[in-house]
Amino acid sequence: MVNDRSPIGHELSETMMGRAIARAAHSRLLAPPNPWVGAVLVCDDGTSFEGGTQRPGDRHAERMVLDRAGSRARGATLYVTLEPCSHTGRTGPCVGAIIEAQVGAVVVAVLDPDHRVAGTGVSQLRDAGIEVTVGPGAQAVQQQLRPYLHHRVTGRPWVINKIASTIDGRTAAPDGTSQWITGPEARADAHRLRAESDAILVGAGTVRSDNPRLTVRNVTAPDGLPPREPRRIVLGSAPADARIHPCTEYRGDLGALLDRLGSEGILQLMLEGGARVAHAFHSERLINLYVHYLAAAVMGGSDGSPVFDGIGAATISDLWRGQVASIAQLGDTLRVDILPIPD
Repeated sequence: MVNDRSPIGHELSETMMGRAIARAAHSRLLAPPNPWVGAVLVCDDGTSFEGGTQRPGDRHAERMVLDRAGSRARGATLYVTLEPCSHTGRTGPCVGAIIEAQVGAVVVAVLDPDHRVAGTGVSQLRDAGIEVTVGPGAQAVQQQLRPYLHHRVTGRPWVINKIASTIDGRTAAPDGTSQWITGPEARADAHRLRAESDAILVGAGTVRSDNPRLTVRNVTAPDGLPPREPRRIVLGSAPADARIHPCTEYRGDLGALLDRLGSEGILQLMLEGGARVAHAFHSERLINLYVHYLAAAVMGGSDGSPVFDGIGAATISDLWRGQVASIAQLGDTLRVDILPIPD
């Protein structure tokens, strides 16, 4: 992280960056595979403009606020959650637009690790005589942009293992029924998580037993349109008449699969079952976030389906331990997010 002197006070920077982070959250269902970025432009006359990155091919957050401000952008201070892009993709570089608008200062939360940017955006702004500060709001933005940042650093998608179980750790009854363990609030939240994902993966056994569509339901993007549907991936083969089609069928090394998906622009991969799939990814330490929906329900026996199906820790000292990132109550269900402890 780089911190330089700035005419902008720390408290004001944190406040304005908080507004920019809120705008980025508003763009979460619009921007991918681009990063969901928020920006706030504060003009010399005290007026301010907010914006977030739109759908691919449309404007980035910086251009949204510059277009709204017009000539008032001259001498203004721009707060943006991610380093402005310095390369041409579907749109022109935001750095050029900022310089052309004669913005006076730029406050950036985090640098963009994309090899096409990686500090060059900040360097070009400074070379143009614009004061740049990096760091305010960094921790919150790093959390908000985890899938994007992880993808740009590792080349692989951020892998979420979504689990819905009773409090005694059962995901289905002995007869295979599992609808519904959790309540409507938790199911709505899971659909939001599905909408945020670029791809969903299940095992062939789940396809045969549940015949899921794995589509997004009851979620609307901020522009009023349905969110994009995630790509569907099956480990193994799906029956020809399965509702999951069209889908990608895969057999082979899971690490190679993640490399392939990353190269195809998948930022976030959501695992939705079954227990063998969860065990396979967990045992290879390929899961970046465990999202566990824990219902206020008890199966009451050992014959229901477990969360993981496979060989586990042989002794208590071998337990995998993570760190709780957040806990939220959704009706009668708890959502517990658990991150692996960094090496």
